[in-house]
Amino acid sequence: MEELDLKELFEIFWNKKAQIILIILIFIVLGIIYTMGFTTPMYTSSTTLVLAGTSNGEQGEASGTITATDLTLNSKLVSTYSELVKRNKVIRQVISNLGINVSEESLKNNISVTSVKNTELIEITVTTENPKYAADIANETAKVFTQEIAEKIYNINNVHVIDEAEESNVPSNINHQKDVVIFAFIGVVVAIIYVLIGNMLDTTVKTAEEIEKHFKVPVLASVPIWEIEPNVKNKRKGGRR
Repeated sequence: MEELDLKELFEIFWNKKAQIILIILIFIVLGIIYTMGFTTPMYTSSTTLVLAGTSNGEQGEASGTITATDLTLNSKLVSTYSELVKRNKVIRQVISNLGINVSEESLKNNISVTSVKNTELIEITVTTENPKYAADIANETAKVFTQEIAEKIYNINNVHVIDEAEESNVPSNINHQKDVVIFAFIGVVVAIIYVLIGNMLDTTVKTAEEIEKHFKVPVLASVPIWEIEPNVKNKRKGGRR
């Protein structure tokens, strides 16, 4: 492919503008069809836990004061707690309490646990096809985990729910505007490739300037092309009909 200056490149794309627009529109339509017809809506709900207070009183309850030792311990326990949330014991109890027909492994895949950096906050996020199930599972997981920590694992009451999960009516995996932009961008890339490859494979000479450019010789003359109207019939000159 020979070198092209910006003017020639612009002319090439301008002459193919109809094809470029058509390709972009085709990809936009494909993107809309894909998101509306082939993407299963998924709904996400989250609940937030905070680690606060570990100093126990006589009855095993928090004393109401937080010491520097408590803060240090809570900070170190964040990563441990984040891993314990998805342990089989917790997941199994959640399934039993809610009476849902789902395997432990499948439920684990629907739950994600993250800790907010430089804080004692843990966020439990659940994504399912049913928005009510997502909220119920997130809240029940937080409840079961809190009880496990307080009564069976560490015997300390330092996990508290600060935000309960709420049912969401908006799918978390579908964004029509974003999908249209992505597919339109793909369409632009495909259209550019199509135009460049088409120009590279086109070996025809269209103007006298191209001849002068390629062969480095001046064009002395050119023969114009006359278009004859197909509906014009030959007329007889003289004589009788």
